[in-house]
Order: sequence, then structure tokens, then C-alpha cells
Amino acid sequence: MGPQPRRVLLLGEGNFSFAAALSGARATHVVATCYESEEEAAGRGGAARSIRRLRDSGAEVVFSVDCTKLKEHFVPGKREFDRIYFNFPHCGRKAGVVKNRQLLAGFFHSCAEVLAQEGEIHVALCNGQGGTPADQPRREWHNSWQIVAVAAGAGFILSHVHPFKAETIEGYKCTGYRSQDKSFCVEGALNHIFTQSTAPLCFTPMSCQTQLGSQKVSFRVPQVLVDKINRGFLEVNSSHPVRTIKEKLSAGLSQAFPLQNISSCLPLLHQGHPGGVCHSNIFWITLSPGEAPGTEKMSQGLADAVLCSHFGQDTDENGQEGCPAPEQFYLRPSLLPPAQAIIKKGAFSPGTLQVLSGPVFRKCRIAPHSMPAFHEMLVVLAVSRGTENSCVQMLVENIKTTMNSLHQGTSGVKPSISLQEPTSFGTDLSDFAAFERQLGEIQHFLCVGTEPEPPGSCVGVIRAAPGELKSHELVVVSASLNLDLLAMLLCGISDWRMLWTWDRRFLRQFPEGELRLFKSFSLYPPSYVHDVSFWLPDGQDFDEVAFHTLARRVSGEMVVSIQLRDNFQQPGTGRRSLCYRVTFQSCDRALGCREAAEMQRHLREEIQQHLGVTLR
Repeated sequence: MGPQPRRVLLLGEGNFSFAAALSGARATHVVATCYESEEEAAGRGGAARSIRRLRDSGAEVVFSVDCTKLKEHFVPGKREFDRIYFNFPHCGRKAGVVKNRQLLAGFFHSCAEVLAQEGEIHVALCNGQGGTPADQPRREWHNSWQIVAVAAGAGFILSHVHPFKAETIEGYKCTGYRSQDKSFCVEGALNHIFTQSTAPLCFTPMSCQTQLGSQKVSFRVPQVLVDKINRGFLEVNSSHPVRTIKEKLSAGLSQAFPLQNISSCLPLLHQGHPGGVCHSNIFWITLSPGEAPGTEKMSQGLADAVLCSHFGQDTDENGQEGCPAPEQFYLRPSLLPPAQAIIKKGAFSPGTLQVLSGPVFRKCRIAPHSMPAFHEMLVVLAVSRGTENSCVQMLVENIKTTMNSLHQGTSGVKPSISLQEPTSFGTDLSDFAAFERQLGEIQHFLCVGTEPEPPGSCVGVIRAAPGELKSHELVVVSASLNLDLLAMLLCGISDWRMLWTWDRRFLRQFPEGELRLFKSFSLYPPSYVHDVSFWLPDGQDFDEVAFHTLARRVSGEMVVSIQLRDNFQQPGTGRRSLCYRVTFQSCDRALGCREAAEMQRHLREEIQQHLGVTLR
């Protein structure tokens, strides 16, 4: 048997001329419907002829079909459709935008019950009705049908939008103006193509096991990182762009230096407190009861092999926000400390470029290029004193050459890659650059693009540390690169969250070993704005990083912006009140207004419970 024909459902047909035009398509079974009875529909100009043509071609013609109750009109075996068309839906007469939004909402919810898993919904609207940036001119949001937000409420995302070219459809004649057998203007009309979104992710609390010397220990993964632990993006069988970039950079560097990869032995957990790093930027971890190792076992190091399991109930993470006890641990925020430990042990060959790579974890504010988890590539080289500057230049030139080659392959435009002096940034640093500065003295920032900070162009830092080796004749040169930022810049990915999506449409765009310009499968995602205001506890500073981290956790990374709107101090009492504007938006899945409102409600509860504030 050959492949089954594609099942196509057409709704709201006026004179059936659009359905008749599709009926001749190969390997396609057309089911054409309208809301009116057969007698009413046949009275429209040309409808009877189109209906005969459809039936002669083997298509089904069904009358009195309510687009908001599709499941009721088809028996279970014939209920799944690969494509659903609804051209120029309208409630009829002089119905306003609110009623037509309600019609679309019912339609999309109904489609969820009859659409095949990878099916498409095509909705054609007159110019301006949709309310997306594709409309020219664009109506004010409140005066549009808000089609993307309405579809999101039923679990659909807008994946494509293109002009509806009525003149290219043989025999097509639009009709139905205000429920009459009259045509209407379709100039500038748009066809909106929707696909099913991945389901909302419900991550249960996770426990991870890791080898600690000769002992296996387990720890609870911070909830905000549950979807980012053990993703394996850098593994051998991965086609993720961060691995492709890491491999291409390694191949380029191996042309200039002997190269050794030592990533397999890097510790996931560290103990104590990272020198010079702010407490609020660290993900503190408490080992499960009775599993804290002794000093002797700790000195043997931590392996990076991690096994994960899930718990049925969530736990309070608030205790991890404060000052750590000496026996507590933290997830590695950088690969630099492990590299320094390897250097001090003497397990380091001068003249050989050591390459370390792996995910690192940092608490940070919510911003377009601020990531609580990303993949770092650290290259380290011991060179003779006095040659470090020339080695830095050689290292950077090699990285530039590889980056230029990669960028030309994706966009054809040569990127501007430059070294920036730390003094040129002042205090205007991205979270990535600011954290790197906490780790130690920086010789250069490595930037991509035409502008320096802050638009996320700082992708790495260069260091030269003469005091890390026992030999006074050698100097350690290192370059730390943020592979996630590089992937965003090279592949045109505007939102870092897309790198962590579970939607398979992302990786399908990157065959193994290839980088391409990314084409978003979720266009014009709706955003929802909510405000929250609260009184601060008397005499206490407010930890904004903790607030942003809480918002990440509560929303599942659906908060894209948190902006301080008001800082009020009450006369007489001196009490301080803060008001923040929180914007919810997804980059890869459907987010409806009700779900966003529920996230906002949960956020209000959590900040009151964990941050000690009093809601206003």
C-alpha cells in the first residue's frame, strides 16, 4: 500500500470555489464544509457548479458544520486532518472584533481535537485584522482580532505568514460580505499558518547523583535548572550548534597549537565559596542528608558523571539563597577554577593548548543575553615569559579566522571581531562580562559585532596569569568563550532560550556539523504585561537577582523582562515600596493570557513567601 492521501478540511466555504480549486491536487482528500444548509449554500452564485465538481472528483461536501464543534461532525476514524483551511472567518453581519475573537477562540480549540500531530491550520484574514507586524498598515492591538494570542490559548503558534494571492487560485471568487452573496476586498490579505506547540513543561523536582572521590552523592537540582541539567549538547552524537561551534574552534586552534581535550574530568560541584564572587550569583547546593564527604575524599575531586531522578514533591529552595555553610557546595559557575586546579597539580604540558568545555551555571538578572546556564569553552596555554602578548594575538587571530569562516557560511557577512580593553567598558557590562570580571583580572574582552557592550556582543575574555605556575619562566594564557552567545550571533538566534527548547523543529535546522541561519517556527509570540508592587522589610536591602531567579523558576523561563517602574519611600515612616513591570512571553511554545495570569498570581505568592516582602 502507498502512503495515505493527505486529508484537508475546508471550513466556512461560501461558494465552494476555493475547495473546487484544491480538489484536483494529487494525493489529497478534500472535505469541504460550510455553516449553512445545502439549500442555502446552493443558492449562492456558482456554488452548485463547484459542489458538483467537488463530488465528481471524489471530495466530500458537508453542510451545517459549526467550526467550533468539529469533533461532533466526524466519526472517530475520519476525524484527523493534516491541514485545515478557514478563509476569511467572520461571525456575520456587523459583528465587531470581540465576537470575531471569540469565534476564532472556539475554532482553534475545536481544531485541537481533529488536527494531526504535525498538521497545519491556515487562516486567511483581511489586511489589518490579524494584529501582527505582518499587517501593513498595522491596526492598534485592541482593534485587531489578536489572532496569535487567541491561537496560543488553544496551544497553537504562528509558524508562517504570507500574502493570500486570490488571483493565483483558479476559479476562486471571494463571497460572503456581511453574510450576503457579495464579494469583498482581499487586497493585502494574509494567510496565517499555525502549528501545534509543544505542551507546557511540568518539571518535577530532580535529584542528581555525582561521583565525589570514591563516593556517590546526590543533591537536589535547583528548580530553575531542571530542564538544563544533563542535556548533552556537547556530546559526540549531538548536532546542537554549540557543539558544532566548539568542534570548529578546536579544529582551527589545532592548526596552530598541539591540542588536548580534558573536559571529561571536570567537577560539576565545588565546595566552600568562590573567591571574589557575589553570593547572589551562585547556585548553592546542599548534599542529601548523611552524604557529605570527608576532607580526604574531597581532595580527590568531583567527577562530572551525573545521574538524575525525579521526586514527586517540590521542596523549599529558599535556604539556598543565603550565606553558605562551610560544608555546602555550589554548581560550577566557571571552568576557570578547575583549570587552575589542574595547573597547580602540574598536570599541564607547556606549549600544549588545553581545551575544557561544559555547562556552567550562574544566577543573573533577566535580560536578552543573560543566561542562568550556558556552555563555556576554556582554552589554556602555558608559554614562556615575554611571549604571552604574541601568543594572545596568535590565539585571537585563530579564533577570528574560524569565526569569520563560520559567519560567512551562515549569513555571508563578515563579522567584526575585536579585542576591547577592560577600561573601555567602565561599569556598563553584560552579566557575562561582569561575572568574568569577578573571577579575576581580565586582559581583553573578545567582542563580536560593530558595537561594544551592552548589546550582548562580548562573547569571551582573555587572561594572562604569571603567578599560577611554579615555574617563573612560564605564563598561563587563557581564553574563555561563551558558546551559547556565539551560537546566537552566528545563527541569528535572538532569544537565548531557543537554544534550550525541547521542540524538535530547532535541531532539524542544524544537520550534524552544519551551521545555518535560524528561522523561527514561532512568529510574533504574544506578550502579557503585569505589574507587581510590594513593601520591603524594614532595614533590609532588596536582592534583585533573587527576585529575577524566582521569576524564572515560577514561570519556567517565560518572563522576558522585569523593569523597575517606581521606587517610593513613604513620608514619616520611611518605608520603601517597589513596583516592577513583569512581561511574560515564550519564544518557542504557545503561551495564552490565562496561563500568564496564573504565573503572575503564583509569582506574587512566591515573592511574599521567599523574599519577605509585603504585597500592596
